Amino acid sequence: MLQDSLGRRFFYLRLSVTDVCNFKCSYCLPDGYQGKPDESFLTANELESAARGFAAMGTKKIRLTGGEPSIRKDFNEILSRIGGIPGIETLAVTTNGYRLPQRVASWAKAGLNQLNVSIDSFDAAEFHRITGHNRLEEVLEGVREAKSLGLKVKVNSVLMRGVNDDLDATLNWLKTNPVTLRFIEVMETADQQVFFRQYHLSGESIRTRLLQQGWQPIIRGVAAGPAQEFWHPDYAGRIGLIMPYSKDFCASCNRLRISSLGKLHLCLFSEQGIDVRPYLQDGVATEELVQAVTHHLSGKVAGHRLVDHESGGTANLSQIGG
Repeated sequence: MLQDSLGRRFFYLRLSVTDVCNFKCSYCLPDGYQGKPDESFLTANELESAARGFAAMGTKKIRLTGGEPSIRKDFNEILSRIGGIPGIETLAVTTNGYRLPQRVASWAKAGLNQLNVSIDSFDAAEFHRITGHNRLEEVLEGVREAKSLGLKVKVNSVLMRGVNDDLDATLNWLKTNPVTLRFIEVMETADQQVFFRQYHLSGESIRTRLLQQGWQPIIRGVAAGPAQEFWHPDYAGRIGLIMPYSKDFCASCNRLRISSLGKLHLCLFSEQGIDVRPYLQDGVATEELVQAVTHHLSGKVAGHRLVDHESGGTANLSQIGG
């Protein structure tokens, strides 16, 4: 398994299939996608090569991200190709939920077994203001459909001061829905410095309120991600907190990223990606890819510098898939 000089082990790859997104979320792309829709994103063959290469290096979990990954017309084919690779135990997707009720069954058939859906508010009007789409009921229907298909489903919600931090609607939904909802702190990027100053709220304040209300922390497993999760006997669902500004957040890092243009990112907030696309041309795992990833991983730094307002080369989160 891949390991860096600090002893952190990496079994999880976030693989972006496109930068394009059809939502206009206020914390990411408030003016909509401004890139080049005809950008030369990784082909299905190249994506499969990356997945096979990382599987050969011990990767057990691959998450397809964007942008909005389902925008790709060959998305089901990509799922099928990666889902059939030996060694990949979890194939996950992060989506904004666009047309999810009509699509999720075909994703499950293609090999998907875990789904993360973005829902930043359970108030329809607020959801519309945040995303630019009046689709809350459609997204919620998609979540129900995914659960009925046996998929492991989580909801991602960007925590924003004065927008969704009162918790009332969230707690009401979790009363009867056996889903983990993770609040993610707003992260400062080059495009969103003003937004960050206005809306960032430390997850520690939410953690304190949860503990005061009887929520209990769940001991994280060795393979767990960065979320601190909590459960309550009166609720069917759980709450998670992803707090990248907290002390030692990066100590449990277990994931690497490849952008839709074939750049390896050792951190979401690295200055620049490392071009590995030349090693993805054969549709198989290449020794050159293994050597390149292993070499560059040895130089992975201890942590990001978000607390110093340095977000590296990340202008917005759609660039690398979050």
